[in-house]
Amino acid sequence: MRLPRRRVRGSSTSVVGAEALNLGYRIMDRVHEHRERAAREAGNEPVIVPFVGYGTTSWVRVLCRALYKTQLFTELTEMLTGNPRRTSAARGWRSFTSVPISEAPITVRIEGREFPVRADEGGVLDVRLPLVLAPGQHRVTLTMPGAEPTETTVYVVPDGQRIGVVCDVDDTVMVTALPRPLLAAWNSFVLSEHARMPTPGMPVLLERIHRAHPEAPIMYLSTGAWNVAPALRRFLSRNAYPEGTLLLTEWGPTRTRWFRSGAEHKVGSLRRLAEEFPDVRWILIGDDGQRDPDVYNGFALRYPDRVAAILIRNLTVGESVLASGRVWSDDRAKQIAAGSLWMEANDGASLSDKLGSAGLL
Repeated sequence: MRLPRRRVRGSSTSVVGAEALNLGYRIMDRVHEHRERAAREAGNEPVIVPFVGYGTTSWVRVLCRALYKTQLFTELTEMLTGNPRRTSAARGWRSFTSVPISEAPITVRIEGREFPVRADEGGVLDVRLPLVLAPGQHRVTLTMPGAEPTETTVYVVPDGQRIGVVCDVDDTVMVTALPRPLLAAWNSFVLSEHARMPTPGMPVLLERIHRAHPEAPIMYLSTGAWNVAPALRRFLSRNAYPEGTLLLTEWGPTRTRWFRSGAEHKVGSLRRLAEEFPDVRWILIGDDGQRDPDVYNGFALRYPDRVAAILIRNLTVGESVLASGRVWSDDRAKQIAAGSLWMEANDGASLSDKLGSAGLL
């Protein structure tokens, strides 16, 4: 079935066409167009991959992704697992064999109301809908032409909630050593889901925070692509992490740059959360192998009254070499982050003890 498209391209004489669209983006755009057309002509099944959303009592943010379930995707799953019904243990690279449906028309149904919306060019639907809802979880039904309806949930944060959690993923909830390009490729495309290891003590830390603040929104913030969201969600569930919203990013070049900025994605996501929840103070959890100390420190500078604690997991010497070749040792960040509680430790259990001593557990 051919789904309607509304792609708007800049002409060669326009400012947007001349300055904003770089070569890498145009190449990837053509590749996506070809793959989508081939999948459509082959009669591949469109599917919706749902993600957990969040909101307040006056709006909700709904997240999902529209894909073609290509024959290659199905065959690779069966080949790698040895069982067509068992799809949870395949290599990471199979997540990138599906074909996104550009600007897919999707209908969101929640509490008796319908909202016709569209995904972006990468097939990702990230939309904020005005809707009055009671606090707690609400079921959302997502439909698209030619696809089976699918369901997800949105968590509506109570108006009086004052604590929230933002947790990094790579080297914080799972050991990945992501910043080194070859290791990043290995972890993303080759490593089996079941071979990924949880960071010591971090499931305990997140679970203790969840028990102490059961109504707190939990955001798992990562520079990973939306392609790996289903695998990441299974990893979190399998290792007893509390359920939360995944805040991931697109994969590949953008209109203005060859490579996406992970730090920019995190800064933008934190800024959005600060604007959406002006009364919430956040427990920010990360590690010192990437840019988390800089990003969290910057957030504390801009929003000093929005930080309840900054928890930084110290990587081992071996992990820090694999991650970035440096160990975070700048005490200036701890001094600048005025009004926040800056805590560092080597594992989640030690961070949990420190958070408890600060009266937040």
